[in-house]
Parts: sequence; C-alpha cells; structure tokens
Amino acid sequence: MCALFSTLYLTYNTYGNFAFAFALRGKKILAFILVALATSVSTISFQTLTRNQFLTPGILGLDNFYILIQTLLFFFIGGVTMLSQESIWMFLANILLMSLFSVLFLLYFMEKATGNLFLLLMVGMVAGTLFSSLSTFLQVLMDPNEYDLLQGRLFASFGNVNHQHLLVSAVIILLATFHLWRVAPELNILLLGIDPAKNLGINIHLFQKKTLFSIVILTGTATALVGPTIFLGFIVATISYRLFYTYRHQQLFLGSFLIGVLLLISGQFLVEQVFQWKTTISVVIQFSGGIFFVGKIIAERKQT
Repeated sequence: MCALFSTLYLTYNTYGNFAFAFALRGKKILAFILVALATSVSTISFQTLTRNQFLTPGILGLDNFYILIQTLLFFFIGGVTMLSQESIWMFLANILLMSLFSVLFLLYFMEKATGNLFLLLMVGMVAGTLFSSLSTFLQVLMDPNEYDLLQGRLFASFGNVNHQHLLVSAVIILLATFHLWRVAPELNILLLGIDPAKNLGINIHLFQKKTLFSIVILTGTATALVGPTIFLGFIVATISYRLFYTYRHQQLFLGSFLIGVLLLISGQFLVEQVFQWKTTISVVIQFSGGIFFVGKIIAERKQT
C-alpha cells in the first residue's frame, strides 16, 4: 500500500512534466518517511517507558519549546530575516537548542526525582505550559506582519523542506532509531514491570535515561524538520497496537512506521490531488488526531 500510494502521488496529475513533479514530490515523500520513522519509534518507546498508551513525547514540552524558540527568533531578529536565512546551521541550531535543553532537563530532574519517571513527566507538563505562556506573551507584542510570518513556522509543513535539512535529519534519525532498535529486547522486558526488569539485570535508571535521550533526539529532529506533529505518533502507535498483537518492539516499530508512511502519503495525495483542499496534511492530522484521542478515552472508559 505504501508503494502504491507513493507511485500514485509521484505520477498523478504530472501533466507531462514528470521530472519536475518527481523532484518536488520526492522530497515530500522523503520527509514523510523520516517523520513517520521518528514519531512512530519515539512514541512507542515512550509509551513503554511510561506504561501509558495515552502519553506521547510531546508531554516533555519539546513542541512548546520549539514554538518558543521560533517566537524568540522572529521577535528579536525579524520574520523576513529568519525566512531568508534558511541555512543548515540555523536548522542544526534548532536541533541543538532543543536537544541541549532536553538533555539538561532530563539529567537534572531525573537526579532529583531519583528514578520517579512520572514526577519527571509532571515537571515536563509544567515546563511546556511555561513555554506556551511565554510564546503567547511575545506573540501578543509582536508586529502583526511578523506574527503572520511566524504562523507558517508553527504548523507542520512538508511542502517547503530544504533538501540539505533532509540529509542531516536522515543521519540523526537513523542513528537514534538504530539505538532504540538495539534496546528493543530490554523494552520487551520492561513491559513485565519495573521489578521483574530489575530482577533480570536491567539498570532501570540508566536505561530510562539513555532511552529518553534517543526519544528526545528523534522528536526534536522531526519537529525542527517540519514543525510540531502532536497527534501523529499517538495515531500510528494506537493503530499498530490493534493490528499487531505482539509485545515485540521491533515488529511494533516496523508496523507503526509503515502505518505512518501510509497515512502521510495517502493523506497528502487525497488532500492535494483528489480533493484539492486549500490546507495541509498536518491540519488534517491534528483535527483527526484530536477526535481519535477523545474516541480512545471514551472507548477505554466504557471497557472499565
């Protein structure tokens, strides 16, 4: 199905100018693949660490921190200057800022929490609220023209991805994914519970720290590449749990990745080529993801 929709998306309505369409749409497909890989693997790993299938890495406040960074840059530097400086160094600086903040955040609060992961998540929620409040305050003070330019950065966009950013993102995402793929057996064991995992020889505190670092890098890179995609990981992880009745994380990683690629490419094909809506796939994902989330809560409540 992924290959079918990829072929359709690359060849449909090219009007005899296939080379141009392939170059433009091929870049989007590569962005879809990288974002689907990063969000699916990071979300499933995060839900295993927290033992909660409603949580996503966004609870650590990375999306709100990205919005704050962009708001600060547009506020002090200016929107026109920012949009004209789409360099690889600016992109790496975004990833570095988010990763550095997250690493320092995790190192400090994990030591204070002494392994209490849920206390860490609560601190992440408070930090995310703080970042959101600061961003809103600066946006109120911002020039309306600058604010209008900023909005283009605050919604996930696959249409204007720089090909240099794709190459750097591919390297970072593949390295972080490889690490989580290697520790998949430990994630399988962690499903048994904290105490059984300790009895089987896993250093829980160190394992949580290393895994969270990889999750943060994946989430931060995907966010810097296309913008916040809050509900995508939740959707693909939930569907993969229902389709693949297995505890093996390597199978869940692969299945959720393919589901993510299928949803993004087919959704973009329908939005852009079939229905020709004047919107982006990210808006559709956020809208449907919110409905999906509420529906899951209601379904879980009825089961209990």
